[in-house]
Amino acid sequence: MGKVTRYAGAGSFLVFTLLPLLSSSFLTYLLYAHQASLGELGVGQWILFSFVLAVLCGIAVIPPTFLAIVMGYFLGWAALPLLIMINVLAIVLIYGLSRRLNLSRIESWLRDNPKRSAVLSRIRQEELKIIFFTKLSPLFPFAVTNLIFAASGAAFRNIVLGGFLGMIPRTVLAVYAGTQARGLQELIENPEGSSLSQWLISGLVLASLAGLFFVLKKAFR
Repeated sequence: MGKVTRYAGAGSFLVFTLLPLLSSSFLTYLLYAHQASLGELGVGQWILFSFVLAVLCGIAVIPPTFLAIVMGYFLGWAALPLLIMINVLAIVLIYGLSRRLNLSRIESWLRDNPKRSAVLSRIRQEELKIIFFTKLSPLFPFAVTNLIFAASGAAFRNIVLGGFLGMIPRTVLAVYAGTQARGLQELIENPEGSSLSQWLISGLVLASLAGLFFVLKKAFR
């Protein structure tokens, strides 16, 4: 049973980590093929598409940061409220699915190791802070963290609020990078945009890791 839960946990992690990477390549092809049509879409049409995009982000088909860069390119700063809505809906969707799915294998995988169990206990004590700092960094896969927080038993309010607050800075930076691109090819080849954007993203990563270190350090003692 221990091996099964380990493989199930590792398998889930690989699926939700590799799927966004593979799908990004396919989405890049679609962007090149349909960039003219996407450029003609109005805000109202983007609003309708946002509900579909929220589902795709929630199930790890589209990475939220990639989506933010693309929407920033096509819509400018008008994309920001739509992206915030998409992120929140995706978080709510995963939480809702987790209530209907059997996450016992993931929960067992989290508990069958003393270190992971200690981290899980710490998450429950400092839910809002940990969720915020995790969502702040582009390093942590969106769908994986949503699943882990749901499986850990974190409160719905903290998952949504922490995810909302943590995603705002990185979403703003991604939209900014999209608005600075002079063409779709430049956007795809250099999604981080200018050196300023790259420094700011690095700052978010460091702030996220530092925050998680100070909140979780007791769990690793």
